[in-house]
Amino acid sequence: MVDKTLYPFTGRRIDLGGYAMHFLDEGKGETVLMVHGNPTWSFYFREVVKALSPEFRCIVPDHIGMGLSDRPDDERYDYTLKSRVDDLEKLMEAVAPKGPVTLIVHDWGGMIGMSWAVRHPERIKAIVALNTSCFRLPEEKPFPPGLTIMRGSITGIPLRAFGFFRRVVLRSCTAKTKLSEEVMNGYHEPYDGWSESRAVHRFVQDIPLGPEDKAWRAMEATEVKLEKLKDVPMLLPWGMKDWVFDAAFLNGWRKRFPNATVKRFEDCGHFLLEDAGKKVVELIQDFVRRRVPA
Repeated sequence: MVDKTLYPFTGRRIDLGGYAMHFLDEGKGETVLMVHGNPTWSFYFREVVKALSPEFRCIVPDHIGMGLSDRPDDERYDYTLKSRVDDLEKLMEAVAPKGPVTLIVHDWGGMIGMSWAVRHPERIKAIVALNTSCFRLPEEKPFPPGLTIMRGSITGIPLRAFGFFRRVVLRSCTAKTKLSEEVMNGYHEPYDGWSESRAVHRFVQDIPLGPEDKAWRAMEATEVKLEKLKDVPMLLPWGMKDWVFDAAFLNGWRKRFPNATVKRFEDCGHFLLEDAGKKVVELIQDFVRRRVPA
């Protein structure tokens, strides 16, 4: 069981058509939607939820196959970008169909969350993007060899077969903070097993590198519509020692959203909320609060 002192929330579940999505719905007020990536779940945003929920309504889903959501097999669920965005659409239609939304995204949650956002640009009040993407791999960024290995049907087997390998991946996500055993268990426990970690592997396999990849068309459809969000207030807190979403991706965000506020954390990695949690949470809290009229 996840340590309740770290994750003291009572989750909810919604049926999406034969499988259930787990999500947090904490607090009241304007909606803040947080969308996680891989290999995380709503646990990644736990301190942000604690900080914001006294003033805002925090909705934080676990993608299907991840966190505390159901784990359908490949015959019952298509583990690709379009499915993820459609799932988010169904969730929001059911629990928060109207009103302004502040969007907070991390990792592949950026592609998912921004894909939902370009469908509803009139609802997006502000955006916080932490070490993520909503566009194709930058030309100057080679695809990381580690992801190439994890992406393979054969070479990716250790990712699903061995808890040790998954823990090594998790350790690589911080640059200056060693995850405590309790926090490591919080990230790892939902994926401890072959079937339990299916979605972790499928997420890596779904990264669109070219037109032959299944998610490529969905990614393109979002990328060409990002202009709709260019005037939305945006905060980009960025761990500069991220071995995937590095300076090349940050530059991609700045190119598309030149008015965004950038906060670089030079000694931090992919899990910025673990490496510089207190500072980043306060930064986010101040940014979100300033969007609310006095």
